[in-house]
Amino acid sequence: MDDVVQEVFIVIHHKLASLENPDALHAWIYGVARRTASNYRRALRTRQAAGILQDASAEAEAHAPTPFDRLETNADLQLLVSLLAELDETKREVFELIEIDELTVPEAAELLEIPLNTAYSRLRAARQAFEAALARREARSKGT
Repeated sequence: MDDVVQEVFIVIHHKLASLENPDALHAWIYGVARRTASNYRRALRTRQAAGILQDASAEAEAHAPTPFDRLETNADLQLLVSLLAELDETKREVFELIEIDELTVPEAAELLEIPLNTAYSRLRAARQAFEAALARREARSKGT
């Protein structure tokens, strides 16, 4: 994981001069981090599939759990994750960027390379779907 963080800083250092809109720095850095993490996960899956990584589980066990790992067991976080999983990918991306990562709608639209109105539309639909899923969960829990 430390290698991925370092890679993000290296990419930012090399490409900072090419940043066209300094006002979008936050979204640009987020995009670099997101793409770097995605590339890392893809390469990891490829290496695992090719048998290059001999024992990924042993490596994972060697690392002590972080506070975030412990937080993942929290029931509220599990509920959030399951509700987000019910959203389709395009809505979830917009919802997470705006509601969780606190980007503005224009920043999210730029990052996802979609029209601004599309971002607003997806956000509205994602909020409605999220609230409906939450209401269904609450109704189920009251029924039991």
